[in-house]
Amino acid sequence: MEKRRIYVDNSATTPIHPQVLEEMMPYLTESYGNPSSIHFFGREARKAMDKARERVALGLGAKTEEIYFTGSGTEADNWAVKGVAFANKKKGNHIITTKIEHHAILHTCEYLEKQGFDVTYLDVDEYGLVNPDDVENAINDRTILISVMFANNEIGTIQPIEEIGKIAKKRAVYFHTDAVQAMGNVDINVDKLGVDLLSISGHKIMGPKGIGALYVRKGTRIDNLIHGGAQERKRRSGTENVAAVVGMGKAVQLAVENLDQHVRKMTSLRDALIDGIKERIPHVRLNGHPSQRLANNVNFSFEFVEGEALLLSLDMEGIAASSGSACTSGSLDPSHVLLAIGLSHETAHGSLRMSLGEINTREDIDYILDKLPAIVEKLRALSPLFKQCEGGKVSV
Repeated sequence: MEKRRIYVDNSATTPIHPQVLEEMMPYLTESYGNPSSIHFFGREARKAMDKARERVALGLGAKTEEIYFTGSGTEADNWAVKGVAFANKKKGNHIITTKIEHHAILHTCEYLEKQGFDVTYLDVDEYGLVNPDDVENAINDRTILISVMFANNEIGTIQPIEEIGKIAKKRAVYFHTDAVQAMGNVDINVDKLGVDLLSISGHKIMGPKGIGALYVRKGTRIDNLIHGGAQERKRRSGTENVAAVVGMGKAVQLAVENLDQHVRKMTSLRDALIDGIKERIPHVRLNGHPSQRLANNVNFSFEFVEGEALLLSLDMEGIAASSGSACTSGSLDPSHVLLAIGLSHETAHGSLRMSLGEINTREDIDYILDKLPAIVEKLRALSPLFKQCEGGKVSV
């Protein structure tokens, strides 16, 4: 099969949709006004931002005044957790989250622990699911925030957010969800979910990089993360990235309009890839929930294979994938998510994430299934542990 260039790392970032780029271009060229200026150029930029805000709000089932643009999904996560923590510290100092959150949440919680806050990190089961009963049992009279990600960026498991939302409301605790991976892959309505805060990112949904948004339910007590000017209704200072805001607004609109079609396509490609790997390669483990997972997520652990060698070998065949979160690609430590679901360090190191997108085709899947088995076989031939594996059973 002829060598191709295939991108299956869409959970790291996606290409910009042509319609998104088209809407952005005027605000990178002739419509360059500062939206805080009162002259025509400024008013033109402000009008474009208002339209984008309406699109994001509509996509989330929120009010326009509940949408705040940020510089990234990470900033939105930081603002949600730190903002609620510091604004409500007189009420309590306890935060509940899980062990498989994105580092934008985990590292923020670790920072808050140094500031005197108490954080409970809940366990998940072998599929990466948190038990809503564990969430409720962790709540005490000092609990001010629950933060549970909507869908995991590494293994794709979708959490019972609506059920947790009901618990949070019953116990009068603020509830935040990191929906960066869920947006564009799962139907989202903030009222149905019962969330008070929700984070999304532009470049995960065929929008530009460097733009995110935080939904903050009206009445939520939250401190500012960035101080300075009066932008974002005095809540997030700094001259707005108008072109990126416009792009994100369009990206959200397209993601919502095309959701059903996208999910059908991704599910078909995902299942073909999962089934093909299981059929052609022995000693593999599908990570994440078998059905309650993102339509575009495929995550396997390959016994007796080192993940970095696997990625480099795939890259040489023109296949761009990842071993987990792009935000931790420089780390030699195994994935905290895979360790949390019970994998050994060795097995976790042999993980591969392939995240699909609109650019992918069935021909891409066939190409991967043609190349991957031979790569795994070659790498295993170099492994002394694999040579001790006889009859399909590991003898070490």
